[in-house]
Amino acid sequence: MDANSGGEEFAVGCILSIKTTLGDEFEGQVITFDRPSNILVLQEGLKSGSGPRRNIRLLKANYIKEFSYLGQAEDPLDLRNCYLDLNTVQAREESAIRQAEIEAERIGVGVTAEAQMIFDALSKTLPVHWDKTAIVVMNVVRVSSPYLPESVTGGSPAANERVRKVLEFERKRLQARGSQ
Repeated sequence: MDANSGGEEFAVGCILSIKTTLGDEFEGQVITFDRPSNILVLQEGLKSGSGPRRNIRLLKANYIKEFSYLGQAEDPLDLRNCYLDLNTVQAREESAIRQAEIEAERIGVGVTAEAQMIFDALSKTLPVHWDKTAIVVMNVVRVSSPYLPESVTGGSPAANERVRKVLEFERKRLQARGSQ
């Protein structure tokens, strides 16, 4: 059987054993075959012991080295056989939203690209957050525009000095990177 023979072998519900040109070997049930894009959509995890969990694999048919027909199964799109754990889906959604909010808080609004690079560099070694255009380090030290060591204020003298040193080092590193 040739993977480029028009897709007749890729009927919905067929269970196939597939070897790809990249050396992957797996079994899956055909969910659909999209002829214009030449993409085969397969459901893996049909063997017992995998529970209700299934993997969906999109595979460009050009990457199929060889395949063999193992049999026919029920329609994989039959809603009576579909399992969807809504609690897990909602938990993943909430986690993704929290992560997106955390990442959005790390982006300065109304600051220069250089200020953002300094913030990103400081955040690798120190806890930081934005307060409008000022970088707040360790909740006590502030670095204001133009983000030079002289712009560091607040906090204990030791914390202030540590932020100045890290800031000096990061500015030198950014300048060295910019001159290359």
